[in-house]
Amino acid sequence: MKIHFLGAADGVTGSRHLIDTGDRQILLDCGLFQGWKLHRERNWQSPAGLREVDAVVLSHAHLDHSGWLPALVKHGFRGPIHASPATCELARVLLLDSAHLQEEDARRANRYGYSRHVKALPLYTKADAHRALGQFVPLPPGRELKIGHSTVKLTPVGHLLGACSVALTHGGQRLVFSGDVGRQDDLLMPPPEPPPPADVMIVESTYGNRTHPPEDGAALLADIVNRTVQRGGSVLMPSFAVGRAQALLLVLQRLRRARLIPKELPIFLDSPMALEATALYRHHGRLLRVPAREVATLCDGVRMVATVQQSMRLSASRYPAIIISASGMATGGRVLHHLKARAPDERNAVVFPGFQVGGSRGARMVAGEREVKIHGEMVPVRAEVRHLEGFSGHADHGELLAWLRHLKRAPQQTFVVHGEPDAADALRVAIQNDLGWRVRVPEFGEQVTI
Repeated sequence: MKIHFLGAADGVTGSRHLIDTGDRQILLDCGLFQGWKLHRERNWQSPAGLREVDAVVLSHAHLDHSGWLPALVKHGFRGPIHASPATCELARVLLLDSAHLQEEDARRANRYGYSRHVKALPLYTKADAHRALGQFVPLPPGRELKIGHSTVKLTPVGHLLGACSVALTHGGQRLVFSGDVGRQDDLLMPPPEPPPPADVMIVESTYGNRTHPPEDGAALLADIVNRTVQRGGSVLMPSFAVGRAQALLLVLQRLRRARLIPKELPIFLDSPMALEATALYRHHGRLLRVPAREVATLCDGVRMVATVQQSMRLSASRYPAIIISASGMATGGRVLHHLKARAPDERNAVVFPGFQVGGSRGARMVAGEREVKIHGEMVPVRAEVRHLEGFSGHADHGELLAWLRHLKRAPQQTFVVHGEPDAADALRVAIQNDLGWRVRVPEFGEQVTI
């Protein structure tokens, strides 16, 4: 068995791990690179190792794990894409929206002339996304699937609706890929299930060097909302449309019911993708840890912003409100128009409730930059900027180690992926010192034989 690390090996995005079993080439995840320009440019490359893929297995639907699938199909891939049923449904929402944004960004760059290319082209189109979606094959967690002489099985790990670890068994050896591991006390998802026994472990390290703060995220958010409203401003929350947006709605509804924020304060959900994802969360309520009756009230009194015209009117409005809009790292989408309108006004607050990839617009704002480029122009940042890490859906340093400790026998080899260099190395050191396992951080493009 050979492993070719084609993404998430020197950073936190672009998850792609190609497994060569001898009779099949199986790709675990097929994600977009995000953040630093050096990484984003890899989206335009077609690694030779991906040209002979027989099948793809997805851990979950977030774009850094699934978002390059339309490009893979565009480059000729015609095999099956296996994922949990909920992941298949969420991927339809995410991939079509991603393709729409790719096309919109290219059109805007050509219209206003801020592309360095003669003609800006989308990475892929909605037609490519539809073709990719036609190749999805649902695989219920716990059920074994034969791919050639190998078997694949999914195990839920919290984090996101449908998210699973992947166990691939071939020739008596089992490789386990963690995907993204969720938290023990996530707002929406149950705790991650233990991993199956593994000869080889590939584990994520997004929060490998951090422990989630003990702060009460809901109380902090209530304080920010109340202070902002008192000074006549609005709270803008760039949010991942899938997962974090639904968690924010849950918390805001609880704060409203407890009268900890003004009940009459308008809450807007400005993301067509978040609207669709919220409907899917309600449909799959049995997979959540939240009572069904509470899931049913996520959108009570929330003003849904469906059309571009409605979003433009909201962006131009000046009365206090809470606005949840995608994307979560402010890399694209409608939230950019809200940022342009609200970031220059010191009465407003911009609250980032999720992980910010290094090099992203969100990460730069959280780091304190007072000017960011949006649609080719520099926009001053005078609004209060806050980062609420307590809303993250990722297991932290201790929770990752606790998940790994479920293994009664140490793997022959463990690889730490899907983390910034300092986070990946911190988890590597902890696994080596605390668990006594053989472990290392692979390099981007490295190929190893097990």
